[in-house]
Amino acid sequence: MADGRFDETIHAPLRLRICGLLRRVDRLDFALLRDSLDVADATLSKHLKVLTAAGYVDSTKAASAGRGDARRVMWVSLTREGRAAFDAHVLALRAIAGPAD
Repeated sequence: MADGRFDETIHAPLRLRICGLLRRVDRLDFALLRDSLDVADATLSKHLKVLTAAGYVDSTKAASAGRGDARRVMWVSLTREGRAAFDAHVLALRAIAGPAD
């Protein structure tokens, strides 16, 4: 089992939610992530930029088969480092919270 490590970057409420959603999947499309979090594009972009700078999130753009125009879909995923950091952060939170009664 990995050691818990509190991570200030991940701990910000919206970034914690982003990582929690991304941890369960290989990748999510930006629009679905935005809608799931009920935030504006600019807000999500700002937090993804912080997570990307930390090496925790990666994004790619690809053509959408379901679209008739040239717009591309942005796919967002946790990196290996992001998954490890999130898992360690959750362990740290569990240690802080103590055992469940």
